[in-house]
Amino acid sequence: MTTRRKFLTQAGIVSAGMMIAPELLSAKPERIIGLQLYSLRDQLPKDVKGGIEKVAAAGYKNVEPFGYSKQNGFWGLDAKAFSNLLKTNGLSTASGHFGMDEYFVQGKTNDLEAYIEAANITGMSYIIVPSINGEVLKSADQFKQVAEKMNKAAEICKKSGLKLGYHNHNFEWKPVDGTTFYDVLLKNTDPALVHMEMDIFWVVRAGQDPVKIFEAHPGRYALCHIKDRDITNTNINTEIGKGSINFKAILSPENIKLSGIKHFIVEQENYINIDPFVSIKQSADYCKNVLHV
Repeated sequence: MTTRRKFLTQAGIVSAGMMIAPELLSAKPERIIGLQLYSLRDQLPKDVKGGIEKVAAAGYKNVEPFGYSKQNGFWGLDAKAFSNLLKTNGLSTASGHFGMDEYFVQGKTNDLEAYIEAANITGMSYIIVPSINGEVLKSADQFKQVAEKMNKAAEICKKSGLKLGYHNHNFEWKPVDGTTFYDVLLKNTDPALVHMEMDIFWVVRAGQDPVKIFEAHPGRYALCHIKDRDITNTNINTEIGKGSINFKAILSPENIKLSGIKHFIVEQENYINIDPFVSIKQSADYCKNVLHV
């Protein structure tokens, strides 16, 4: 039996808890905005340490590198040195773009093994396929063969504690043999093994609707690239919030939950009359203050 004294005591504890940590009652999932370092492809080769410092100063907490090779590492730094540079600047890396044409075209796994090693050293969770050479994308049968190879690569990654992802452009929706590469990829890869990184700019540029894709494939998207479409020249990017893409609708809380997205990554491929480091800061501020990602 609950006595009046016991009830008041319990109520007091609950009230105290609300006073001490009210944010716990309305807590939102913490999201970390990242930057795809292809955005600084002209700056990092000249000064990787200075560039990474400026990325952190712009408000990013995560980066997505690209272009790693066993010979040259990340802009001349081996994986351990690059990881240390990130940590020094309060940065982490959850994913990286690694060229996989040797694997998909020639069937060789040497580079994949090197990528796995580098990804584990730097603390990544995802190895992302940034694109695929068109040599293996000319028929529906080739699409299926690539999907099967992607499953196998994902199994190799899983054995090393990593996940494989795929980043789209717009060519994936080109009709071939009554289908598209993207449709075949989604249908023929294992959702538990192959994770999608949606590049929203390229989806929109392909004439597709990101939300409809989320609805058709709920939970399939672990990561996304956020880059806006210039209003005047629709073939290029502009800072997030200055273009024509309605990110507020696409990345609403409901759609984020539907899609499964956990990692939000800014990418800027073009700079028009603006310093790149000013540009990436503007995009970071918009993502955090307006989109709340």
